[in-house]
Amino acid sequence: MNSISVFAGKELLDLRRNKVMWVLTASLAIAVLISVVVASLDFRTQMAAYDLYVNQLKASGSTVIPAAPQLFPLQMLRGGFEYIEIIGALFAVVVGYGTIARERFRGTMHLILSRDIGRVSFAGGKLLGIGVFWAVIVGAIVAVAAVSVSVVGTASLTGGDAFRLLIAGSVSWVYLMFWSAVAAGLTALMRRPSSALILALGLWLFVVLIVPQIGDTMDPDNQVPGGLFKALAIQKSDEVAVLAHFSTFESARNALEVTSVSKLFERIAFAFVGIKDKYNQQGFAFIWYAMSRYTWSILAMTVSATVFSLVASTRTNLLRKAS
Repeated sequence: MNSISVFAGKELLDLRRNKVMWVLTASLAIAVLISVVVASLDFRTQMAAYDLYVNQLKASGSTVIPAAPQLFPLQMLRGGFEYIEIIGALFAVVVGYGTIARERFRGTMHLILSRDIGRVSFAGGKLLGIGVFWAVIVGAIVAVAAVSVSVVGTASLTGGDAFRLLIAGSVSWVYLMFWSAVAAGLTALMRRPSSALILALGLWLFVVLIVPQIGDTMDPDNQVPGGLFKALAIQKSDEVAVLAHFSTFESARNALEVTSVSKLFERIAFAFVGIKDKYNQQGFAFIWYAMSRYTWSILAMTVSATVFSLVASTRTNLLRKAS
C-alpha cells in the first residue's frame, strides 16, 4: 500500500506540473461558465418576450394571462454537462495516456520497475493519483457551476439542488475515470504509445459521438426542433399510444444507446439536475428508481475499465519497446 501511495503522489505531482492539463481544465471550467451565461441570456429573452406579450394582451383588454416562463437553476447547466460528456472525456483520454507514455518517453520505466514493487502497485498508484486529480477538478467545476448559476444566472440554489448537483458531479468523476483507465490500459498493453493514443481516440469518437448520434437519429421526436410530437400538438397520452406500436424499434434504439458509457452518463446527469422535464423537481427516490440500472451499468463499466488497466499493466507489457 505504501508503494501505491508513492506512485499516486508522483502522479499528482506530474499532473500539477503539467501546464497543458491546467489549461485544458481551465478551458472546461470556462465552457461551463459560458453555458450558464448563454442559458441565462436565453431565459431573459424569453421573459422579455413574455412581458411584451402580456402588455399587448392587457392593452387589448384581455383578462386571460398565460403562465410566465419558469427558471429552474440546474437546467442552465445542460451545456456544461454536455461539455463534460464530450470534451471532458477527451481530456480524460489524454490524462490516462500520459500517465504511462510519460514514463516511457522519459526512460524512467525501467528504473521504476527495477525496484521490488507489488504486482499492481505501479498501475494502482497511477490510477489512484488520477482519481484524486479528477476529484479535485470535478469539485472545482461543480463549485464554478454553483457560483455561476447563483451569480450570473441570478438563481438561488436550494439544499435539494445542491445535493442533486453533487450527485451529478460524482457521476462525472466515475465517467472521467472510465476514460482515463481505458486509455492507461491501452497504452500499457500496446508496444507503441502513439498507436494506443490513436486507438483510444478512435474509441472515444465511436462511443461519445457516433453511437449517441445514431440513437438520436433513430428517435423521430429528435428530428424536429422542440420535438415532433409537440410540433404536431399531440398530447402525452396519444404520444404513448403511438409509440406503443413501435415498441420493438424503440427497444432496439434504447439498447443501442445504453451500450455507450457517454449516453449512460448523459441520462443520469440530465435526470438528477432536472434537464429532462419528467425528472425536474422530482424527489431523489423517484429519480434513483428510474436511473438505478443506468447507474449500476456505468459503475460496472468503470470498474471493468480499471481492472483492464491493472491487468494490462504487467511488467512485460510496460517494458516492451517498439520494434
